Amino acid sequence: MRSALVAGMPFRARDCLLAVCLFCGACAGPGERATCLAEPEAAVKTVYLVSHGWHAGIVFQRADLTAAHWPVLDRLPMSKYLEVGWGDRDYYRSPDPSWAVTLKAALLPTRSVLHLVAFDAAVASYFPRSEIVALSLSESGFQRLSRRVAASFARDAAGNAMPLGPGLYGASYNYLSTESYHLFNTCNVWTARAIAAAGCPIAPATTITVGRLMGQARDFGQLLQPAPALPHAGAE
Repeated sequence: MRSALVAGMPFRARDCLLAVCLFCGACAGPGERATCLAEPEAAVKTVYLVSHGWHAGIVFQRADLTAAHWPVLDRLPMSKYLEVGWGDRDYYRSPDPSWAVTLKAALLPTRSVLHLVAFDAAVASYFPRSEIVALSLSESGFQRLSRRVAASFARDAAGNAMPLGPGLYGASYNYLSTESYHLFNTCNVWTARAIAAAGCPIAPATTITVGRLMGQARDFGQLLQPAPALPHAGAE
C-alpha cells in the first residue's frame, strides 16, 4: 500500500514535504459549509473515504456508477467496489519514490493520474490497516461527486480515457488526468474538492494533509474503522 511506501521514503524528503504542507494548511482559510447527507427515509448512496497514511482514496460501489460519465468502466474487471485516488504521475507510478520525485511533486506543477482499484471484498476487509469513514450521500450529492471525479479523466480524440499502465496494488490501473498536481492542489485537496462538490461541509484549502481531511470527514460521516494505533516508544 502507498502508506507503506511513504513510511519507507527518505526521512529528509518526507519531513521537508510534511513541513511545507503543514505550513500551508495553517495559512489556509475556511471554506463554505453546506449539506450533502441524505434525509431520513430518503435513498442513500454510500461512499467510503479510506486513509492510506499519506493520502486518501474514495471508494464507490461499482453499481452506482454509469458508463455515460465514467469512460473507464468497460475497461476494468467486474467488481463490487472501485477505489479512486489521484496524485502526481511520477510519484503514483513509482513503487519507491525518491526524494527528488517527492519534492518535485510538491514544489512544481506536474502531470497527474487517477489510480483505480477494483475489488470485491468488504471495504474494511480489503483495507484492514486504514482509517475508513463512510459517507451517506443524497442522490443529488452523489451524482455531483461522481461527475466531479469522472471529469478529471483526460480523454483522447475519440473520448476514451488514456491508460498509463498498472497501479500500485491489487487489480489497479493508472489513467491520465486533466489536472495539475502542485503544493496547493495535493492528493488530499483534490479528494476534499470532490467531496465538497457533493455539498459536504468540508474546506478543501485546509486539507493538505490526510489527517485534516479525515478529521473533517468524521464530523459529517460515520467512522467505520479507526486508524491503527501507533506503537509505543520502545516497543519491539
